[in-house]
Amino acid sequence: MVKIDIPGFGKMALSDVVLDYNGTLAVDGTLLPGVAEKLNVLAGQVGVHVITADTFGKAAPNLADVNCTLHILSPGNQADAKQAYVKSLDAEHTVAIGNGRNDQLMLQTAIIGIAVLLNEGVSIESAQHANILVRDILDALDLLLHPLRLKATLRS
Repeated sequence: MVKIDIPGFGKMALSDVVLDYNGTLAVDGTLLPGVAEKLNVLAGQVGVHVITADTFGKAAPNLADVNCTLHILSPGNQADAKQAYVKSLDAEHTVAIGNGRNDQLMLQTAIIGIAVLLNEGVSIESAQHANILVRDILDALDLLLHPLRLKATLRS
């Protein structure tokens, strides 16, 4: 559990993080360097959940050594499915991280939504529904591993 009190934002006890895979943790289906290590450190504090359409079919093998729950979405309304997944974990204690248009609802629903800008970009809708926009996934994970950074960004 990650606990933090952010002035103007509130006291939070973060128990889970839900992450999109491609465009967030990976580029062209390949997990980015340093991500597995940071996810495993984070998994010692919160539940780590990767939810993906798995466009390239590489999520499972790339995450084999990562302490996480992998949920592969069926075709259909993936934005609603991602939002429902966040709600099932208790959105008031969940951080969502993503970049695609199908991530916008989970970013909006989670207590903290973090949009990531990698090689494939970030959808305007997701950026508008997030609380924070970061330049890469390592920065996003570091916000959770060093929660005073969250405080510095979100306080009012």
